[in-house]
Amino acid sequence: MTKKTILANFIIFYSISSFAQANDSLNLQFIERYKENRQLSYTSPLSEIGAPSKYILSGKLTTTYMLLASKKLPVAFAVIPDFTVRVRNEKSAGVRTPSFRLGGATYVRLNNNLNNYKYAEIGFTHHSNGQDANAINTDGTINTYNGNFSTNYLTASYNFGNFTNHAAGKNYSSYNHKVGLEWHKWFAYEKALEDNYGFTRLNYNFSLRKYTFYKPKSKEKTQLEKEYLRLNADVSYAVNSISNSPIKGIKKRLNAELTANYSLPFMQNVFLMATAGYYGEDPYNIYFSDHYGFLRFGISTGFLKYKVKP
Repeated sequence: MTKKTILANFIIFYSISSFAQANDSLNLQFIERYKENRQLSYTSPLSEIGAPSKYILSGKLTTTYMLLASKKLPVAFAVIPDFTVRVRNEKSAGVRTPSFRLGGATYVRLNNNLNNYKYAEIGFTHHSNGQDANAINTDGTINTYNGNFSTNYLTASYNFGNFTNHAAGKNYSSYNHKVGLEWHKWFAYEKALEDNYGFTRLNYNFSLRKYTFYKPKSKEKTQLEKEYLRLNADVSYAVNSISNSPIKGIKKRLNAELTANYSLPFMQNVFLMATAGYYGEDPYNIYFSDHYGFLRFGISTGFLKYKVKP
């Protein structure tokens, strides 16, 4: 082997090693993006104000278990549980039919710019309510008391966003987008949903987030970097065939909500939450035939930026 060959191989090896090391940190930082872009958990008294059924409390508990999160790979995998319950305003204060969602998501990093990020996400989710009675009553109405609900679906989405330029210690913002497709028909589902449910949905989410720095009044040099505001807009539209609902039938097909989350200075990873929205198809399992406008107030939390810096 000549000296030139040895030198060329050394240069190639060094370049590949340097690139891999440079991406080690980037792969780990993108994992933080994946988690920050997940939905928030919330607790809401007197929730879903405007719904046909009256509730005294609702809660959503979700998190992200990153099972595959290697600094060596631009691919990550997570298990994602999502449990939503509504406590009914009645003598027994029953939950009736909780929504249990359990699934997984694979993330693929698509570029090398953390502040102008792009990644793909493919997920599978099982959604059921733990009931086993008939989904349809003898009079033809939907059995929301203990009727069975189950469906399984795939989601595919493209996520992108950008962070505004900011100097050390200066407030900044981020703009985050998620465009996706939700597809149910390849998998098992409750037969009562046939021709009455949004099996194919186009989804879009936009999130504006604001970050600030809190400096202590003492002589200490540390400062707190914190996300204090998150505005979320979610829009979903069913495009499959639905009985008595043309493709332009917004009343049945459109789900949309706008949520403001604000964290006061003394709070850590908690927001005050206010939501206004419309469900053409209530996503709370067997209540899918309900459509209504609603308000929701409470507190929310999730993977938020909260870091103490020197």
